[in-house]
Amino acid sequence: MGGRSAPDRRGHRGLVSRVRAVPGARAVSSYRREWLVKDLVAGVVLTTLLVPQGMAYAELAGLPAITGLYTTVLCLLGYAVFGPSRILVLGPDSSLGPMIAATVLPMVAAGGDPDRAVALASVLALMVAALMILASVAKLGFVADLISRPTMIGYMNGLALTILIGQLPKLLGFSVDADGLIGEAAGVVRGLADGAAVPAAAAVGIGGILVVLVLQRFLPKVPAVLVMVVLAIAATVVLGLGEHGVDLVGELPEGLPPFTVPAVRLADLPLLLGGAVGIALVSLADTISNASAFAARTGQEVRGNQEMAGVGAANLAAGLFQGFPVSTSGSRTAVAERAGARTQLTGVVGAALIVLMLVLAPGLFRNLPQPALAAVVITASLSLADVPGTVRLWRQSRTEFLLCGAAFAGVALLGVLQGIAIAVGLSVLNVFRRAWWPYRTVLGRVPDLEGYHDVRSHPRARQLPGLVIYRFDAPLFFANAKTFADEIRRLAGADPPPTWIVIAAEPMTDVDTTAADVLEDLDEELNADRVHLVFAELKDPVRRKIERYELTRTIDPAHFFPTVESAVAAYRRLTGAEWQDGDGH
Repeated sequence: MGGRSAPDRRGHRGLVSRVRAVPGARAVSSYRREWLVKDLVAGVVLTTLLVPQGMAYAELAGLPAITGLYTTVLCLLGYAVFGPSRILVLGPDSSLGPMIAATVLPMVAAGGDPDRAVALASVLALMVAALMILASVAKLGFVADLISRPTMIGYMNGLALTILIGQLPKLLGFSVDADGLIGEAAGVVRGLADGAAVPAAAAVGIGGILVVLVLQRFLPKVPAVLVMVVLAIAATVVLGLGEHGVDLVGELPEGLPPFTVPAVRLADLPLLLGGAVGIALVSLADTISNASAFAARTGQEVRGNQEMAGVGAANLAAGLFQGFPVSTSGSRTAVAERAGARTQLTGVVGAALIVLMLVLAPGLFRNLPQPALAAVVITASLSLADVPGTVRLWRQSRTEFLLCGAAFAGVALLGVLQGIAIAVGLSVLNVFRRAWWPYRTVLGRVPDLEGYHDVRSHPRARQLPGLVIYRFDAPLFFANAKTFADEIRRLAGADPPPTWIVIAAEPMTDVDTTAADVLEDLDEELNADRVHLVFAELKDPVRRKIERYELTRTIDPAHFFPTVESAVAAYRRLTGAEWQDGDGH
């Protein structure tokens, strides 16, 4: 009598299945009791890194330090619900900080308006969230591949130098009013020459860097950043650094911000969109690479589209509570992993501890020197640079080293947002260059080796008189069709001219309409000179395209062979030719 109707039961089952599809719900339903202590301990350890880094990266982005803690709390909770990885940790990031600053600060009125800067940064986070969620729905994870490894190394090297130079004034206790890497570097030199550096601030900042680097090098299991922060606060209390010209963080606002829909002008949105696209691209690349690295170590499967949705949810949560864009963090994830983290409960514990600190002890970090936060940022920036990778590029490929250098120069000279655009553009152009001028060669027969091989590697490879076997290692399309045709004409112009030019077409994955027109003209030109264009190992989809383009009107259908061997056999039956050594004997 009181049972549910069939439609009600189906609706209930549908709702349950949708809830279970949420990663956070799956994690709760499969949670094991033996994981609890490890997750709690890892959460406590992680918090010791989250707090100083969150505050430091907020100031790197040109925002109040407290917003870094708001952002950290909300993004951890958002990813815990919607993120598929068990242990990836999200938060404010050193690579995103300069991009946020480059987008937001030029839009803030002279003299600075912290509330407007926070509102703009929050809208930026919402835009990044929308882009990541749309990319997830459209399954656009491959977009992360738009930045090649060499250009990403160059971009990160430039970013590391930009962060380092930008933080030096804060580290040394003075400020610089300049834009761009060169202007800031000149300002640092002028400040030092004018005696603007505060000795006590410089001692705290440089000492902080040394403490972090030494501990990370010799005692990697010790929370280096926490030790440095505690020492800096102790030095402030004992030595009265605030009275010696050292800027301090001061009292943080108590509690958490309310749910806020940030209000900005419509005219601001187009200006924010460019920055959001760049931030989303870098965040996507970070997320996919970090997810892949840690999934390989834990035996998890990488779900790129769900990762994008999880990062989108984290940015959405941050943007609605006065936060700014976030990304995954390899360093914080590594700390959580080493501390024994098993699930996203680790991040939830970290978020809860930060909330407790803000509610019960907002003055805990009031004596933290600003140079210590600069030391946190600078040591993080050093980890962005990949000097060994740059040296390896120099040794292995000068072309890719030049790409790396161009991306570095783009960031250093033009800015971080322009730098990411240059990095993407260079990566795409490099792909285009490889297709435009692909490797191409003549093949021959090598004794005791099956198949046909590059005559450049085997100069004495044997040839058949009147036959050239030519390989073009790229799809044939509008940009390289002329290069292909010119090479064929050069081969056909030999003395004596060949009878057949066999195209070893296995690498040709496509032929577009422009290339088809070029092929038609080329074949008619060759036929007039009694030279025949022959194709071997052409893939079926490409062969069907050639038939659809009606190229078989000029290219004899009998001149398509399944293998190079069968084409060579047909030529030998037709001409009776015998193999000769590479020198013609």
